Amino acid sequence: QVQLVESGGGLVQPGGSLRLSCAASGSIFSIYAMGWYRQAPGKQRELVAVITSGGSTNYADSVKGRFTISRDNAKNTVYLQMNSLKPEDTAVYYCNIDYRESVGPRLFGTWGQGTQVTVSS
Repeated sequence: QVQLVESGGGLVQPGGSLRLSCAASGSIFSIYAMGWYRQAPGKQRELVAVITSGGSTNYADSVKGRFTISRDNAKNTVYLQMNSLKPEDTAVYYCNIDYRESVGPRLFGTWGQGTQVTVSS
């Protein structure tokens, strides 16, 4: 069983910054990809950013140049530094990981409980 604990959400004014963290624990042999998704009211969940074990990253066009994803493999933790926040960034942000429980190719996925980010003056 694997648990993801997210933190760092909150209320911030437009132009401000927040840093989200997501720590994974439990039956983890290795983590392949770690990512952040978000879901605004009335909209589908969308990818924000993802980082692989090798350090490759991918970002949604809407956050490129403003958000930075990083990970600490020793701590099984992924971060999302969000700068120049806009009201349209308001959403519940979810952490997701693809991991292995043992040696072998099979990957499992799991989600965090979500953390609210509200950008408003």
